[in-house]
Amino acid sequence: MSVAIVTGGTRGLGRALVDGVVGAGWSVVFDGRNEERVRQVAAAHRDAAGGVVGLAGDVTDSWHRAALLAEADRLGGPDLLVNNAGILGPSPQPALADYPLDVLREVYEVNVLAPLALTQAALPALRERKGALVNVTSDAAVEPYEGWGGYGSAKAAVEQASRILAAEEPHLRVWWVDPGDLRTDMHQEAFPGEDISDRAEPHTVVPAFLRLLTERPASGRVRL
Repeated sequence: MSVAIVTGGTRGLGRALVDGVVGAGWSVVFDGRNEERVRQVAAAHRDAAGGVVGLAGDVTDSWHRAALLAEADRLGGPDLLVNNAGILGPSPQPALADYPLDVLREVYEVNVLAPLALTQAALPALRERKGALVNVTSDAAVEPYEGWGGYGSAKAAVEQASRILAAEEPHLRVWWVDPGDLRTDMHQEAFPGEDISDRAEPHTVVPAFLRLLTERPASGRVRL
């Protein structure tokens, strides 16, 4: 049975992906920073045939990344890594001229360095299985939206790293996936006080994501 690691799997897109991948018959290891949410998601999939393991922790911690991989190995080894966990930064978002550099470092640590560190650790197993890597990105990575300089530049770094990984790892599938504007807590943080009920629910993009896993198109940027 195929095994996936999904970071940030307790809410928003990450939760929808955990539900969808488990529903497709995969075993899943997921994480989240809130222990109670981790327990709730794991409990919702208690009877899943392939096994679902939730770990509370932060992807910026090396011990936590090692624990994710250890659980995936226990289930048979990872065939898929989804780097979904991330943070927006300040809300409302400041202009780059006023962006606190200590906060910007944290945004890069969570959104760029931690996913790369987890990818580096997972690559030997992914190579062995000819698996797949998904880095969740955003249109803010390619469009110059005012106020999105911190998050957007971090996601731009993720996209370029993904392009290079795709060139360096030709036996893997590497997709950097832009899910579009979704009705998530992070998106609400980006627009404090605004009504975002017109955005699509996260579960609506899951079928397109699952098609990536079954059809395995060439590595590249994917807009769901």
